[in-house]
Amino acid sequence: MNRVFAVVGVVLALWMCVGRWLFGIGGPLTWWYLPTIGLVFIALQLWMARRVRITRDRGRRTSRSTVVSLALSWACAIGFGLTVPDLVDDRLVSVLSLAAGSAFSGEMSIALCNPLGILAFALLIASIVFAYADARDPKPEEDEHPGEGGMVPHPLG
Repeated sequence: MNRVFAVVGVVLALWMCVGRWLFGIGGPLTWWYLPTIGLVFIALQLWMARRVRITRDRGRRTSRSTVVSLALSWACAIGFGLTVPDLVDDRLVSVLSLAAGSAFSGEMSIALCNPLGILAFALLIASIVFAYADARDPKPEEDEHPGEGGMVPHPLG
């Protein structure tokens, strides 16, 4: 499963950075997106994959919260790739605005790309935190002996 996480993470990072080139609207902003968004997203995804492997190696299960937050991160990354703009003919154009063809959809897609990108990264970081919690050893229980318990008597009482 950790290899799937790593491969999907790399593919989504490429989609977020250079996916517009598949639609013929790539531009110079791609060179800014690659080091700032792509490499960081790949690094976080590989970190996530490593934490899932550590969880598995310790004989623990990956929790539902880890998987759901990661899936939501991936959905936001896909949305970000659809809405992130690039400069084409001195205009900002995204895949979504290219498909719709109106200026309003171009402005809306640009307005949506920032929250989607922020959510993609925040949910990915949350899934890494959940994966750390998944691999943790269980909390030791306090041993109570019969006849013991309660408070210690006051020394002056």
